[in-house]
Amino acid sequence: MFSRNKEPLLDDTDRQILNVLLQDANTTYADIAKQIHVSAGTVHVRMRRLNALNIAQPAFLNLNYRKISYDIISFFAIFADRADAYPNIAKQLQPISEVVAAHLTTGAFGLLIQVICRDSQHLHRTMQQLQQLPNVQRLDSFLSLEQPIHRPLYLKDDYYFDQHDEA
Repeated sequence: MFSRNKEPLLDDTDRQILNVLLQDANTTYADIAKQIHVSAGTVHVRMRRLNALNIAQPAFLNLNYRKISYDIISFFAIFADRADAYPNIAKQLQPISEVVAAHLTTGAFGLLIQVICRDSQHLHRTMQQLQQLPNVQRLDSFLSLEQPIHRPLYLKDDYYFDQHDEA
């Protein structure tokens, strides 16, 4: 991705900083600076810029929900009665705390959500709440049995942009 003046939004230093933080979001700017051989001030200025551009946001806590008795991790495909209803449905999901992620999608359904609940009764109540939302025609549910892969996407060099110049 390029800025308006055709400069890459991320350079090698930015990618190195972000990759260190993807490994451990608690790494101090001074430690990052040592690892990538720049000054702590450079890391600070770069991170402030990346925050302002909404590329990187401050760290948030990542919980293992199953360890704290939230044993049901599920996904719901939401089918609406009208194609233009999905953005409104997505807004209506905001106050439902069990909905932890929502994606507008292509394909047979227009919205895929992730829901985390304590048990099957909690899931059932949440499902009923979802079904009552205006314009929701039906739900397809998928239970997660295990999550064998959970990782960040580490940033590589700008291969795409090196190979595909924008004209």
